[in-house]
Amino acid sequence: MDHSKHIRLSSTELTADALDGATIYGPGDDEIGSVSHLHGFGPTSLVVIDVGGFLGIGAKPVAVPLSELDFMRDEDGNVHALVSWTKDQLKAMPEHIDR
Repeated sequence: MDHSKHIRLSSTELTADALDGATIYGPGDDEIGSVSHLHGFGPTSLVVIDVGGFLGIGAKPVAVPLSELDFMRDEDGNVHALVSWTKDQLKAMPEHIDR
C-alpha cells in the first residue's frame, strides 16, 4: 500500500470514534493488529492495540503512546496507522489489562 498519498489525521481527529478498529501496519507494510480502544485524551493518550489472534480471538492487547503511531486516512476514507514495531515486538510488550 502506498501511504504517501494518504492524508495524516490532525490532532482533533484522533478520537476514540475515529480510531476504533483502525488497522495497524508495521515495517514492510505488514498488517500487525488493530486499535481496540483509547485510554485518555490528547497527546498523552494510550492506544490499546490487539496483536495476533484470528478474527479477534486470542489477540493480545498492548498499550502504546498515541504519539508513537502515524494515523492517516486512505482514498476510501479508512483510518489506519503506521508503526515502527514488528508484530513480534508488540507481542513481547506487557499485556494491557483494563482496570
